[in-house]
Amino acid sequence: MTPTSAPVLRQYEIIAEISGHMLQQARSNDWDTVIELSKNYYEAVEQLRRFAPLDQNDRIARQSLLTKILDDDARIRDLASPELRRLGAMLGNMKRQQSVLETYCAPARTERS
Repeated sequence: MTPTSAPVLRQYEIIAEISGHMLQQARSNDWDTVIELSKNYYEAVEQLRRFAPLDQNDRIARQSLLTKILDDDARIRDLASPELRRLGAMLGNMKRQQSVLETYCAPARTERS
């Protein structure tokens, strides 16, 4: 990506670079690094708030950056979905096991008259 003169566009380039790194790590199943990079991503996005609105030419330049960022995000989500389903199933199984243990291994209650 070529550097731009507008600081806000440079910030979008930084965000696009981070999202690209996140996608590479997601493809490598390095979810710990993806999570670490997501913190940088969030901070970079938050920094956009301090910039003035873009003029028409900058909006056109931003369009390709936004397309890349959103495409990376969608691909990361696609890669994360199977892992999230697996974790959800594991949590569901643990919850069922806990319920069974509580039901069958709970101390016997005595009835009082």
